[in-house]
Amino acid sequence: MYLGVAAAIMVATRLPALQRTFDDSQTIAVLVAGGLICLLGVLDDRWGLDALTKLTGQIAAAGVMVLLGVQLAFLFLPVADIGTISLGPDIGVPLTILLTVATVNALNFIDGLDGLAAGVSAIAALAFFAYSYHLGVVGYDEVASAPALITAVLAGACIGFLPHNFSPARIFMGDSGSMLVGLMLSAAAVTATGGVDPQSFDSAASLLPLALPLLVPIAVLFIPFVDLLMAVIRRTRKGQSPFSPDKMHLHHRLLSIGHSHRRAVLVMYFWAALLSFGAVGLSITGGQAELVVAIAVLLVVGVVVVLSPRARRAAREARAAELAAQRERSRAEHPTARALRAHGVARPPHAGSEQRPAGQALR
Repeated sequence: MYLGVAAAIMVATRLPALQRTFDDSQTIAVLVAGGLICLLGVLDDRWGLDALTKLTGQIAAAGVMVLLGVQLAFLFLPVADIGTISLGPDIGVPLTILLTVATVNALNFIDGLDGLAAGVSAIAALAFFAYSYHLGVVGYDEVASAPALITAVLAGACIGFLPHNFSPARIFMGDSGSMLVGLMLSAAAVTATGGVDPQSFDSAASLLPLALPLLVPIAVLFIPFVDLLMAVIRRTRKGQSPFSPDKMHLHHRLLSIGHSHRRAVLVMYFWAALLSFGAVGLSITGGQAELVVAIAVLLVVGVVVVLSPRARRAAREARAAELAAQRERSRAEHPTARALRAHGVARPPHAGSEQRPAGQALR
């Protein structure tokens, strides 16, 4: 995934139409910091680093990205007499690092099912791309901008990776991939929304989405952030480390109520797409009532699909069928079964079916 991202950015440097995206150092900053955090993930995948070492490495990679030019410049608060706050380095630097580390760990936490992290990241990247491109079309930024390039490259890397990672997965992104994706999504949020002063806009129709620039990144990254927040609260209340693993993430809860592996992933895709593109749609249309009603209807449909008794019963049946198919595949792939089939025996004897003296107890 990182090689794909690096190759795409290197090609972009040779395209005249995209030269403006390299006027500042933001794209190169993401490439360099992405390489560092990917290397950290490789070390963790290979040798299993402890949580403190990983956190230190994440902060270091985020710090390099900030030093090379990716930093929150403005923050709009929808409060009377406050409005836009210009963030200096004393506030902008630690806030950007905090956002980056939180996004990296949020993506790492949801990487628990085949295809989940890659699909949610692709949806988020496409939503950020649509938002960044729209800002360029309406004249608030360049169409060929750093956030547009970063999100397009990330979406391409995730979509190209997803067919190999969707259930049943043949390859996995590991910590090296999930942390790279989290860092790039954080950079997309900062570059797409954190460098724009909403009070410079002169159109009342677009005031809603652009005066609330935090709406888009919060909505786009809502699913990973909620999962991260719930995990931290749940583990700290039990006296555990926030990084200690458990089986209570959102995707695990979907599995526990009966959804199959694929159905749980698709449900997460639905919610991520609804929130992400719903927020971007509001930013593009200026909050038209028809779009708000459509989003509300889809929210209700999503809740009904996930929680209705009929849907849960169908999900449990699908889950049971999937588990039965997995057991059958495991039995067929067992070395003993293959050897017996090679000798013309249709079915291997069940484990423990050998003859025993009458009355002998099984241990």
